[in-house]
Amino acid sequence: MNRPFGKKNPSPTYKGLEDGSRPCWKKKSIFFDLEYWKFLPVRHNLDVMHIEKNVCDSIIGTLFNIPGKTKDGVAARLDMVDMGIRTGLAPEPGKKKDKLPLATWNLLVEEKRAMCMSFFSMKGPYRISSNIRNLVSLDDLRLVGLKSHDCHMVMQHLLPIAIRSSLEKPVRYAIIRFCLFFKAICSKVIDVRELKKMQEDLVLTVCELEKYFPPSFFDIMIHLTVHLVREVELCGPVFFRWMYPFERYMKTLKGYVRNRNHPEGCIAESYIAEEAVEFCSERALSEDTVGIPSVGIFDVTCNKPLSGATIVSVYGRELELAHLCVLQNTEEARPYFEEHMEILKHTYPRFKKNENWLTNKQNLTFVSWIKERVLEELGNPNHGISETLRWIADGPNPDVPTFCSYMVNGVHFNTKERDNVRKVQNSGVFLNARALQVSSAKDKNPKLDDMQFYGVITSIWEMDYQQFRIPVFKCDWVENAKGIIVDEFGFTLVNLNRIGHVADPFVLGKDVKQVWYASDPLDDDWSVVIQCPDRDYAHDGDEEEELDNLELEQQPFVARMPAIESYDNAVGDDENRYLREGNEGIWVDK
Repeated sequence: MNRPFGKKNPSPTYKGLEDGSRPCWKKKSIFFDLEYWKFLPVRHNLDVMHIEKNVCDSIIGTLFNIPGKTKDGVAARLDMVDMGIRTGLAPEPGKKKDKLPLATWNLLVEEKRAMCMSFFSMKGPYRISSNIRNLVSLDDLRLVGLKSHDCHMVMQHLLPIAIRSSLEKPVRYAIIRFCLFFKAICSKVIDVRELKKMQEDLVLTVCELEKYFPPSFFDIMIHLTVHLVREVELCGPVFFRWMYPFERYMKTLKGYVRNRNHPEGCIAESYIAEEAVEFCSERALSEDTVGIPSVGIFDVTCNKPLSGATIVSVYGRELELAHLCVLQNTEEARPYFEEHMEILKHTYPRFKKNENWLTNKQNLTFVSWIKERVLEELGNPNHGISETLRWIADGPNPDVPTFCSYMVNGVHFNTKERDNVRKVQNSGVFLNARALQVSSAKDKNPKLDDMQFYGVITSIWEMDYQQFRIPVFKCDWVENAKGIIVDEFGFTLVNLNRIGHVADPFVLGKDVKQVWYASDPLDDDWSVVIQCPDRDYAHDGDEEEELDNLELEQQPFVARMPAIESYDNAVGDDENRYLREGNEGIWVDK
């Protein structure tokens, strides 16, 4: 390139318009000089992590009026007066301070206190988020010290719950819709057919926010959310492109530095040493479990207790129920259940059409029947009974080891008693299973269908079958009929005080999914269910089953959105609709 030494290459600029007016854009990026630039469908890879953090800071700062974070203030109010909109929100001059009337986006003092107490009472599972209580300042009634992942949890899970009893209904709905959009866009499974409707709903949601928030709230970060759906359509799910893994790995690399004069050498040396150790641990060392062999379908290598065991002697019906739970989830025992049911129908012909009675009768007699049936077949030299079924049918040891904490497939589970004295909540469980739906005690023809069960772990047992042990959870399950409801946003609410399914309290540890509960600000008797993301661990599961679990984790954004018309006219169209009731206000120095 021939140009005078010391002179920079001037960037291309737009010339003045024909009418002599000043152009909107001053500079044209040098990337537009590339021949292929105009053919690129995606010219910017938007980082959802920082967009979500900045949007969360704007919403939280504006709601709680946090200095330095809020988009509201004297300048914003005067700008609206200059534009001739919402003149009723103009600052009211005083002797020493000016008073800003509370607008629709400002929380009352009682609402701030209620939201802070809602955040303060939330306890998440281990390794899901930081301690939420450390983010709440009850003295100042605000959230402080929010990191990127804290904003991720607040925006997608906590804020829609904490705000349920605050603000006016249309403002609250618009904020919840915006939060659910981020939850849908960050999902592991996204239905491509719903992307167009998702984009339309997002545009309507932003328009709803424009009706109730000041113009200063809508900076470039709010605008960038409009382009996220298009990038998902062209580039795939968000978690392949956001900055979380890079930020975390950069923290790891910074931890390798011991000599600040030579950071690159420290990182290279520590990285090589770590790779050597990982190679030796994976190739040279054996991963076989000593003393407890893996038998049949029960993989004990993924299960381990996290606390000391207490041996409890269990006899009677309670031990039979736990043993029956293991039999019902053993694939080799399925033909025996069908055979036993046919025997019951022939033995009691008058009840052969009463499915509820037959199921209860089978649960009472199957444990003793299969033990005798398997023992009879073992007398035949050509029997085909597996070792797993042989030991399980013989029954467990009545001396049961119990634990207060257990890890199953990389997930920590605690009992409710242990959670009460800890800062985490790992006792909530969810089970999706096929069961008989009984409408009442007199229902003789129940319907077999998929049902969702929510509960809390009360005890953790290890069923000892001599050659292997199987972790079993004893839970207090919520009654399905009157203890579970779904609101208009798709949130599942449970009443943990309504206990049901007392005759079937046990479940295998490998069959449940962990959830956690947050108290509903509208009613203390109800709790909102929050799904936990699946942990990545080595297993040989079915790919279709994994996709079903991922779809269960996140419902579509479109499916859980109520119609905007249902609350669009909840407040009047006059100028006073932007003012909160009462005499409260924000006092600012002159």
